[in-house]
Amino acid sequence: MSVATKVALQISCKLGGVAWAVSIPMKRTMIVGMDTYHDKRQSVSVQGIVFSLNETFTQYYSYSPIVKGGKAELHNRLEVGFNLALQKFREKNGDLPTRIILYRDGVGDSMLEEVKNSELLQLKQSLSKIYGERMSSLGFKAIVVKKLVSSRMFRKQGSQLRNPAPGTVLDDVITMPNFVDFFLVSQYVNQGTVTPTHYNMIEDVNDANIKPDQVQQLTYKLTHLYFNWPGTIRVPAPCHYAHRLAYLVGQNLMEEPSPQICDRLFFL
Repeated sequence: MSVATKVALQISCKLGGVAWAVSIPMKRTMIVGMDTYHDKRQSVSVQGIVFSLNETFTQYYSYSPIVKGGKAELHNRLEVGFNLALQKFREKNGDLPTRIILYRDGVGDSMLEEVKNSELLQLKQSLSKIYGERMSSLGFKAIVVKKLVSSRMFRKQGSQLRNPAPGTVLDDVITMPNFVDFFLVSQYVNQGTVTPTHYNMIEDVNDANIKPDQVQQLTYKLTHLYFNWPGTIRVPAPCHYAHRLAYLVGQNLMEEPSPQICDRLFFL
């Protein structure tokens, strides 16, 4: 019965159903998850991108371009993807989002400046073509997600050290001095030591209404929304959806999915 229930749940989600939701009081906000799959055999990369379409961040539009050229081709494909996703968002909600929060996975510390000065700059130029004069009022945040972390966090309980509780945030002392970053423990671990996930906000434009504490709360809530697991995961759900999408297209499909299914979680 347990297995049948999980299979039925996955079928429902792949057909557009919503298994559960978390209360997140943000209106007209689009959450974007982005990850990359590199196929060294074919010398190509697959950029997996998912865009939230509703206020509960449970329905997504996916885009997964296969890039064989350099950064110029990637920039052109990203512009197309954001155009399609924003059109879908406007069809569903009646207007474009006033805030976009991007979670970017697969970026090491040595590539932070390159991503900020190249990829994000081109992305904002693409958004300015879509928004026009309204670009000045668009809130935009870009957060780099890093899972390979050597730091460990402990909670002192009497004379013993324990794993911190899920939802624990550390945003001082061991963080980077030149960035707004934090460590988050989102999952419960009862064996061994828990590994926190590092989040680094490398871009924050026109969005003073959302404070760092609220970004931390949003990030933790998003770890509850991965429909393949009835609990929390290490990264926000859009990030993991983007990873699943890029891996499926690069490893199995070898071609871009049909646009007819891109508004469903077919890659779950």
